[in-house]
Amino acid sequence: MPEIVLVMGDITEERVDAIVNAANSSLLGGGGVDGAIHRRGGPEILEECRRIRAERYPDGLPTGKAVATTAGRLEARWVIHTVGPVYSRSEDRSALLAGCHTESLALADELGAETVAFPAISTGVYGYPLEEAAPVAVRAVRGSGARVREVRFVLFDRPALEAFERAMAGG
Repeated sequence: MPEIVLVMGDITEERVDAIVNAANSSLLGGGGVDGAIHRRGGPEILEECRRIRAERYPDGLPTGKAVATTAGRLEARWVIHTVGPVYSRSEDRSALLAGCHTESLALADELGAETVAFPAISTGVYGYPLEEAAPVAVRAVRGSGARVREVRFVLFDRPALEAFERAMAGG
């Protein structure tokens, strides 16, 4: 089981083997973490995303799935792009959110990554409440069976960090 580390900071500055991008299905950049990773990583990431769209996912990357590209100018070697679910009060989408984590870690294992940084997937514009997302993310990583040595949740602000601290303490 990977060691789980919580830090508050900017995921684009992490020195890890792979950074997980909370992407949108187009893979062509967007706001939040996605936009920051594309801006800081440079055009090489977008170029590979366009090729993935053309060759493998012409209709966009499905929610819960993951693909990898170069990390361009980032400190990491790879960016693993995954599409989180949009939060719904009427439908439990926690399995899709968990899938973002387990699929990303399975891909990290394939790449030979030892250290992986995750943002709080789906908690921005996709509206997933931190108090619901954090336990799903932590349980998914703990149960993943990944060979990755360290999973680092890089959280943007204190409320996110505290939500993940509670999730870690809760089991």
